Amino acid sequence: MAAVFLTGTAAPIFVDAVARERTQLVPLDFDALSGWAEDDHDAAFSAFMRSCTGPARTAPDGPVTLRPGIELSEDLKAVCAIARNWQDGARAFFEAHFMPHRVVPGEGRPFLTGYYEPEYDGARQPGPDFSAPLRPRPPDLVTRNAENPLPGIDENLAAARRLPDGSHVPYPDRAAIMDGAIDDLAPPIVYLRHPAQAFIIHVQGSARIRLDDGDVMRVGYAGRNGHPFTAIGRLLVERGTIPLEEMSLARLLGWLEDPANAVQADALMRENRSYIFFAENRALAAEDGPIGGAGVALTPHRSLAVDRTIWPYGLPVWLSGTLPDADNRETPLAQLMIAQDTGSAITGVARGDYFTGSGDEAGRQAGYIRHRPDFVILLPRATGTGP
Repeated sequence: MAAVFLTGTAAPIFVDAVARERTQLVPLDFDALSGWAEDDHDAAFSAFMRSCTGPARTAPDGPVTLRPGIELSEDLKAVCAIARNWQDGARAFFEAHFMPHRVVPGEGRPFLTGYYEPEYDGARQPGPDFSAPLRPRPPDLVTRNAENPLPGIDENLAAARRLPDGSHVPYPDRAAIMDGAIDDLAPPIVYLRHPAQAFIIHVQGSARIRLDDGDVMRVGYAGRNGHPFTAIGRLLVERGTIPLEEMSLARLLGWLEDPANAVQADALMRENRSYIFFAENRALAAEDGPIGGAGVALTPHRSLAVDRTIWPYGLPVWLSGTLPDADNRETPLAQLMIAQDTGSAITGVARGDYFTGSGDEAGRQAGYIRHRPDFVILLPRATGTGP
């Protein structure tokens, strides 16, 4: 990609995808952001500094290998260097070192959904009460990236299976994996009570699992089979099973867990061919959020999942509009978020996924979020140290 200057005073940022989608980035003054002065800038600054600190390079079981794309862009690294010694207040920091730009998509409208860290009961060994598995990343899974372009594999597939001779084939989809295609390659790391709970964890990308021995296990995203994601809640709405106005995460989970729907639920989950793999994270403190795509712990109500083919991790994003609470009551939204995660369903310049936190209340709120706030990205000002 080529670096493009958006304004005369903004640091360069890779925006080929923005241009390709005919998106306008309209420069604004901070005074034009309704609610800006009232936001908790300290909370946003704390989340921003997590991105600046970056992923831990070591873990109890050895070094961490960073996935491609986790490192901050050079212009954000330059701003982070300033942030580490900043003494003049969080609001002043953002105003001094970033410029707001409203995102005006060339097609469609901004769209915000929510996600959270579920909490469920589970067991390390299968039994009558715990039979729905979460699996680790299998050793033959190869994710498509610059180092592994996967020639010959359908461009719509984000991963593939490496064969012993070094060639690649499409990885088994969800239905095949549910039928045992990789049982020997990826023995489960934990078991849930119901397949629907495991499915929800796949969609959310992380979980706290209360084990039958009293411990709490933290699991996080470790890869996916590369097949496209299909939103099964949308399928239920399209087929008239659940009215759109009634659809929420809780309503979906209730339908999937209803014994009367067991056969249909199994078939429906198979229609989402994407399958997620997990790793246990023993290093997380109880108060930490799950690890997002950027490799840092997420902050409730401050971490945002974005399209990583467009926006870099660590980028501040201002959201303005309304947001439902856990009781589905609309509340004003005027909040500075930090891009710290991504997801296969998060595609587009004005598409975001709002992290609400952990547990049932956070899950209820996340399940109600299907909103269209304004997206304003804060681009780093020129520091003289950019690329």
